[in-house]
Amino acid sequence: MQDVWIIDAARTPRGIGKVGKGALAGIHPQHLLSAVLAALAQRNGLDTADVDDVIAGCNTQAGKQGLCIARMAALDAGYSQRAPGFSLDRFCGSGLTAVNLAAMGIRSGLQNLVVAGGVESMSHNGTLQREFMLDSGNLPLRRRIPQPHQGVCADLIATLEGIDRAELDALALESQRRTAVAVAEGRFDRSLVPVRDEDGQVALQREEYPRPQTTPEALAGLKPAFADVIGRAIDAQGTTYAALVRQAYPDVEIAHVHTAGTSSGVVDGAGAVVLASPDYARAHGLKPRARVRAAATVGDDQTLMLNGPVPATRMALTQAGMTVGDIDLFEVNEAFAVVPLKYMRDLDIDPARVNVNGGAMALGHPIGATGAMLLGTVLDELERRDLATGLVTLCSAGGMAPAAIIERI
Repeated sequence: MQDVWIIDAARTPRGIGKVGKGALAGIHPQHLLSAVLAALAQRNGLDTADVDDVIAGCNTQAGKQGLCIARMAALDAGYSQRAPGFSLDRFCGSGLTAVNLAAMGIRSGLQNLVVAGGVESMSHNGTLQREFMLDSGNLPLRRRIPQPHQGVCADLIATLEGIDRAELDALALESQRRTAVAVAEGRFDRSLVPVRDEDGQVALQREEYPRPQTTPEALAGLKPAFADVIGRAIDAQGTTYAALVRQAYPDVEIAHVHTAGTSSGVVDGAGAVVLASPDYARAHGLKPRARVRAAATVGDDQTLMLNGPVPATRMALTQAGMTVGDIDLFEVNEAFAVVPLKYMRDLDIDPARVNVNGGAMALGHPIGATGAMLLGTVLDELERRDLATGLVTLCSAGGMAPAAIIERI
């Protein structure tokens, strides 16, 4: 098994994911990803004819995001026609899964140079009238194996764990504060790639979603986001999310504590990572920034759905022969505030080591892209602080979670 080197990482800024409001909403999603692919090739002098694969995570592979967006983005980026591509869907874990698959291909010795990441235009997704697991044919499975709305799951976990609204709001406020500091100090600048429209004009070159003006009073004034959702009928028989929850937790009265402020933001964006074998990198003058120490994925409780990052982290640590104490920085996607709160509590991790530049509550969560973005974020911050190791993980629908551990070279 050969080593896997991370050569570089890049991403777009995140744009507000609503048509008519976001700067990236009018940009084709393949162009979001191609902007990142082109930048990575240019700044590293990649011979794209040598790229063994371009792997892209994308949660909603329909409409503009259908038909193998990885290959289309590579062509749009000017990659050689010899560079193939494929797209995958592991919900919120898609982008990190793409990177992990690239690492597996290189570690096995079957590949030498892979560009992997993800893209999601949530402004486009919002036009598709598609709701998770409600497509024809999935409802019988959903009734048999309850999988509620993810926001309902977040409130259910908070209820079961005794995590109250005040704790969630406090973490959201801290996420906004940390993001504001990171933006002001240019901590994201190394990875950021401006997005240009078809005329070559800059569409977006900065984060669009953060709300640094957020106050405790503003957060406290937000209404619960999922109190109305839980009673929504999801089929012709009138089955509701509440009914699905009762199948698994018949005696639990859910406290609705998550709001728009303590949930991840709806945004557009793309991110990618260049990975190479040591032999290929040396032969072509590519300087490594880090190596992949572990790449793990778990399945977990599909009803609670959001708790996978803890067992995924334990699996990755075991694979790498490491402990929690060996990790300098953690990036745990803030899908909902309860996710990193429970994660830190379960693994006894100092909050000062987790999401140090804020997270998705402040920056937003472009579903298929987030995992690759977080890997670049933790790598940049390890270098800035002159630290060694970072771990990235995300919860995913269906009760899954990928994780990766990287170590600076």
